[in-house]
Amino acid sequence: MKRKNSPHFVSSEIQSPPPTREAIDYREINAVQRRPFLSKIGVAGASLVLVLALLLASSATADEILLKFKGGIAVDPVSNLGVPNIVRGISPPGQPWVIRALSAEVMVDGRIHIEGRGLLLAGGNAIGTNGGQSVFATVICGTTVHSTPVPNAVALAADGDFRIDDFLSPAPLKPCDNPVLLIRSSAIPGNPWFAVGIPLVIE
Repeated sequence: MKRKNSPHFVSSEIQSPPPTREAIDYREINAVQRRPFLSKIGVAGASLVLVLALLLASSATADEILLKFKGGIAVDPVSNLGVPNIVRGISPPGQPWVIRALSAEVMVDGRIHIEGRGLLLAGGNAIGTNGGQSVFATVICGTTVHSTPVPNAVALAADGDFRIDDFLSPAPLKPCDNPVLLIRSSAIPGNPWFAVGIPLVIE
């Protein structure tokens, strides 16, 4: 019988294989690592959707029409019994005017677009001309006055046509009670009104 310490000794015992490490599932690790990232992406995406929704709502609101006017009445400087034809505190000019057509839209953000035709003098030595005038717009809601900048006044064409694309300041509030649209002179002291728009009911 050979001894254990003999070089020819072979142990009859079965040696256990070395313990193996548990396999690492990297897919699970990546999934765990992705969860916080995906959560952040989800939060960012939700925030982006909210911002876009607010921008779209704001754009839709800005494009909402607040007031419409169709047709115009030119100024007669004198009302009844020789009283000056003052409208909401705005005085008339010294001569009458005529206007052939007028249309206007006012948006809730204060934008205003006006198309005017044939705004001409109806009296005095310069009758039938534009009087060398430039005009701006005033919208009055109740007693609150909203005007386009006087320096932005547009010159009347020779035939009295004009177009105004500008912003009222301050922007009218919604609703605008008992609205009045006045086309006014930028050159005559006191900025008298030449014509008034006829309001349309927006349904």
